[in-house]
Parts: sequence; structure tokens; C-alpha cells
Amino acid sequence: MTTQANLVDLATKAYIYGFPFIFNTQQIERYVTEGIGATTQVPFNNFTHAPHLAEPADKFVSVNNDTIYSNAPIDVSAGPVTLSVPDTNGRYYVLQFVDAWSNNFAYVGKRATGTSAGKFFLTPPNWSGDVPEGMTQIKFPTNIGIIIGRFACDGEADLPAVKKLQTQLTITPLNKDKEVNGFPKYNKSLEKELAFFEQLRVYMEAFPPADRDLAKQESFAPIGLMDKGDSPYSNPSEELKNALLEGAKAGLAQIKQATTNFKSENGWGLTQHLFDYNADFFEIGTKKSEDWVITDREEAYIIRAVSAITALWGNHGYEAIYLMTWTDTDGNALNGNNKYKLELNPIPPVDSFWSITMYNLPEYYLCENPINRYSIGDRTPGIEYNEDGGITIVVSKEEPTDPKERANWLPAPDAEFRPMFRLYNPQKPLVDGSYHFPGFEKQ
Repeated sequence: MTTQANLVDLATKAYIYGFPFIFNTQQIERYVTEGIGATTQVPFNNFTHAPHLAEPADKFVSVNNDTIYSNAPIDVSAGPVTLSVPDTNGRYYVLQFVDAWSNNFAYVGKRATGTSAGKFFLTPPNWSGDVPEGMTQIKFPTNIGIIIGRFACDGEADLPAVKKLQTQLTITPLNKDKEVNGFPKYNKSLEKELAFFEQLRVYMEAFPPADRDLAKQESFAPIGLMDKGDSPYSNPSEELKNALLEGAKAGLAQIKQATTNFKSENGWGLTQHLFDYNADFFEIGTKKSEDWVITDREEAYIIRAVSAITALWGNHGYEAIYLMTWTDTDGNALNGNNKYKLELNPIPPVDSFWSITMYNLPEYYLCENPINRYSIGDRTPGIEYNEDGGITIVVSKEEPTDPKERANWLPAPDAEFRPMFRLYNPQKPLVDGSYHFPGFEKQ
């Protein structure tokens, strides 16, 4: 017999399982309906290009301020599409392929395929046919996904060169006259938590997961997620409704709690493997090895949810590492009313570049500041190195009076904050743990 406690437990697990799927597809849908920040609305199978580096007006969780975005919502339901990329002449760029379930399943770019021009053939699930000569096939696990493109940009003077590269990114559908399916319809008028489960029910049917997840989805049958046709949530029993409301609340609480569960070093959460939850879909540029796959699926589900709520569309650690911290070296919450120093010595070893970006809480958005500096790193103009080759970064709301401190100042908000360390094309010491990250020391 299914008890109320069983229903709540299932609803909690379903919320954790479905949160990144729903959050991810909602963000993809934003691109085809309204746009996100500086990247404007665009139809499926087209790129939308940011005209500048991200600013506080770009309301997206942990948006980066190192690269210019060129993103493309993809729908291959009408058949394959071709992707052409330009020769970037050695410039760092990456096109990250994300399916509906938020799996990173392919990479094109400097690390994965080099910086020469190339053509790729993007195909639907279970597609069979001939790949055109001179093209590399990339198999989409779900009909809908997104390409997150990033071009390194060294400030305003570098923008024209990046914009020229952006215009050379092209997508061409093979069946130009056939309409894509787009997102399925569901009842959006339900109250928030019930609408979540309704969207999850409809989308699970439209975008089947990896085979290994089918049994997991079947386990949610008692709460209606496997029902076909009419929605079980339009007029649910009080028992089911209460279970769903309680499960959504408990699931979100567990996800938020899990954001603080990572091993840490001097306050930094060691999240080199935050995006290793994909265990099934590995196309060009990915690494299918024990080092980069979370085999425990229950662990993978919660980590997938954490990655979505804190850093949606982040790359695997072999492409870029993202470290987050909420605390100083004494374990106290970081707050812009204090002054902190971060001593980087030695400098983190990367093949491309590194940065530290400032975000507010709880949204993880960029922070307004008087000098319009949202991140600091090895490409920041005027940054000053110490005599020993290291760098001392100063973080505070108040602008330092000392000229060297001012040169290395990362402005903070007048409240608690969470910075993120990004390291592009990290070298082995950053991945294997032999490099040790210093923390923020309160002055």
C-alpha cells in the first residue's frame, strides 16, 4: 500500500530528478520566446549573439564576464542541421552542446577540435543515414538542446574581432521547409508546484532520457508522472496535492543544502566534477572515463540539480573549472562591508586564462559597481603582480586608496556575496588536486 509518506518521498525524489531538466528547458525556451539579457530572442536553429561582455542587466545565474556568448537553441525534430564554425586563428572558443536533460554531450572548440574552420552534422535521436563528406556527425540525445558558444574577448577593443567571428557561425537545416516540433504544450495555469510536476510529466514523454533512467521514471508512477493524456494534477486528490506540495518544498531544500556539501579548500568548494552527471551520451570533445563520470546515479541526480541551480550550462572540468565560495578562511560568510585579500602564489596553471567573478546572493547575478569591473583575472588591464610573481587580489565594497590595491580590486556588493573562480583549459595540477587554492583572508 502506498502511504502518504511514500507519496511525499516520491515527490521529493521526483523534484530533485526533474529540477535541472525543467530549469534547463525553461531557459532554452526563453531564447525562442524572449531572449536572455543581451542575447536576444531567436528562432530554433539560429545563433543569438551577445554584443558585449555580460553586465548586471544580464539576469542569468552565474553568467560569465570572460567571454562573449553566441548561443543557439537547437531542435532537430525536423531532421539534421549543419553547423559551420570559423577559423579563430588560435583564439580560445568553445561550443558546448547541452541536451534537454542538461547533459554536456559534445564540445567543439580550441581544446576539443582546434581553431580551424569546420563543419558538423547535428542529427536527431536514433537517426540513420549518410553523413555528408567533410562533416563530423554529432548525435543529439534529445530533439531539443542548446549550443552555448563562448569566444574569449579581451575587452572593448577586442569586440570587433569577436563580432566578425560570431557572424561566421552558421546553422542550416537539411529540411528547410519542414517545421520543427518545438516544446510540447502543458497546463501553465496550475499553481506553481503542480505546474512543475505537470511540465515534468509532459516533457518526460516528449524527451526520453537515457535508457538507464527509465526505471527511475517508472518509480514515479504513483504520483502521476507516468500518466498519459489528461493531467492528474488538474483536479488532484487532497492526498496527492499535499504530497506534491510537500515534496517540492523538501526537494528544493535538499538541493540548496547540497550546494554546500562539496569538499572544500580554504573556503572554495572543489567542484571540478560538478558536471560529470552525464553517463550515457559522449560525442566529439567529451571524455568517457571513470575520472569524468559519476556512476552512482542517485548521487548524479542531486549533483545535476546543484549544477543547475548554481551554474547552469557550466562545462566539464577538462574544459573549464568553476570553483565557488561563500566563506573566508575563518569560515565566516563573505560580506562586502569587510575587506579581503586573496594571495595567488603560484598563479593557477592554465592553457588559456583564469578569472574571479563577483556575484550577489541569492540570485548569483553580477554586481553593479562604480568602475564596472565584474571580474578580475590574468587578462585584466593594469593588474599588478608581486615581486615573487604572485598576485594579491583585494575584495571590498569600498574602493582602496592604495594604487596597487586599486589596480587589483574586485568590487563587492554592500551585502553577502559569492565569487566564482573560472579556469579555462586547466592544466593537470588543477584537476588532480596538487594545486592548492588559497582563501579570502579578512583584513
